[in-house]
Amino acid sequence: MNKYESIIIVNPNVDEAGLKALEEKFTGLINENGKVESVENMGKKRLAYEIKKFKEGTYMLFNFEAKPDSITELERVYRITDEVIKFIVVRKED
Repeated sequence: MNKYESIIIVNPNVDEAGLKALEEKFTGLINENGKVESVENMGKKRLAYEIKKFKEGTYMLFNFEAKPDSITELERVYRITDEVIKFIVVRKED
C-alpha cells in the first residue's frame, strides 16, 4: 500500500451538511481498499483562476494509504460528483 494525498475543490455553494456528506462518501470509498489517515477541511479560498464559472471554492485535504489500482476508481468518482470542481491525487514518497 502506498501513501497518497488528495486535494479536492468543492463548489462554494455547498453547505456544511453537504461537505460532511461528501467527506463521508470519499472516506468510505477510500476505506474499502485502504485507510484514511486524516481529513482536513481547509475552508473557502479564492481561486487563482475561474473554474467552471466559480471564483472561489472549498478545499478539502485527504491523507490516506491505498492500493495503487484503487486510485483510478477514486478519481472516477471525483469526476462524476457534481459538487467537485477540481481534484488532484498525489503519491507521497516514503
